[in-house]
Amino acid sequence: MADADASPPQAGEPISEQEALDRLRQTSDPSQQYYGAWWLGRMRSQHPEAVPLLQGALRLRRPRDTGAGVEENAVARNAARALGKLAPAALCAIPDLLDTLEDPDDGLREAAARALGELQAPEAVAALCRRLSSGPEVAGGQRSDSPRLVEPCEALLEALGDIGVATPEVLAVVEPFTTHSRPIIRSAAARTLLQLSGDARWSAVLVELLDHPQLQVRRAALMDLGAAGWRPALEPIGRTLAENSLKLMALRGLVEQGKGDPGIPQLLACMDSLL
Repeated sequence: MADADASPPQAGEPISEQEALDRLRQTSDPSQQYYGAWWLGRMRSQHPEAVPLLQGALRLRRPRDTGAGVEENAVARNAARALGKLAPAALCAIPDLLDTLEDPDDGLREAAARALGELQAPEAVAALCRRLSSGPEVAGGQRSDSPRLVEPCEALLEALGDIGVATPEVLAVVEPFTTHSRPIIRSAAARTLLQLSGDARWSAVLVELLDHPQLQVRRAALMDLGAAGWRPALEPIGRTLAENSLKLMALRGLVEQGKGDPGIPQLLACMDSLL
């Protein structure tokens, strides 16, 4: 008779790294693979088997026509997200993520783009730009069968900013999206241009969005200013009508990108006031 303590943990219970690897390795239960992939990324696993198993899960994606491949693609999305968090070990997975960037499933393209940005993969710049090159009216147009856009523009734009290749060609692809009808896409484009060029006019777009009537937009602008590390946004961030937890995250971004800066004590004081 098996020891009761040896049974797999139930949903929500803590598991070990080895259990996460075992869940991802088995192929009979996609929900277990899904959780295993999430755990490995969330815990920043450095186990030598983690990246190969995640790569294998990423390659299991299936076409979604006629409803096929839904579970496999959910696992693949989590695998892509996890790989983005496992640098430098996951740099070997960049070719797999580039291949996934061509997948017809826009959710997979979104996850792959974000992972490539987190891995700061310059090899991805050409593919990201190609996906965006048709501009706000086509790549950024709304799909006929969904409120989603034709391309996951927010993720594609942010990946370009995180990678940091600031050529005129990249800037020319990104700039048209600052006039997109959706404010979250405008925010992502302004963030990327601010990261790549340092031009203060793009920070003004983000600061203006901090006063947007929709909370979701204010949240996005907060995160984008933090990701860009735009120090003059300290006071606007502090007075934004949004959760203190999100303002703290944005301010932490300013701190992390300004290490050694004499203005850090002022930033830390603002963070203390929000706690």
